[in-house]
Amino acid sequence: MSSHGRALPGEPDETAAESRPATDRTDPLPTVDLDLSSHELLRRAHVLDALGPDWDPVAALRAEEAAYELLYSGLSAEQQRVYDELVSAGVLPRRGGGDAAA
Repeated sequence: MSSHGRALPGEPDETAAESRPATDRTDPLPTVDLDLSSHELLRRAHVLDALGPDWDPVAALRAEEAAYELLYSGLSAEQQRVYDELVSAGVLPRRGGGDAAA
């Protein structure tokens, strides 16, 4: 507090705190319920619109799986060992398991 009896910026104002009822200082913030479901539906509609009418999700997943198969093919012995360790640790999915890599 300054020598003039007023709180400086960043300091708590003790006189203002004393003048408030005690319940105001301990009450939690009010709860606000937000329903974002209509916004989510709009977002999904925009995504599908951007993908276009020719987008084939099954073909996209097959192409992604083929890309991962190619990515992990032809590994050296050391690379294969590291890959196997990552699979056993759950970091990477097993090839051909139908799971997309993270």
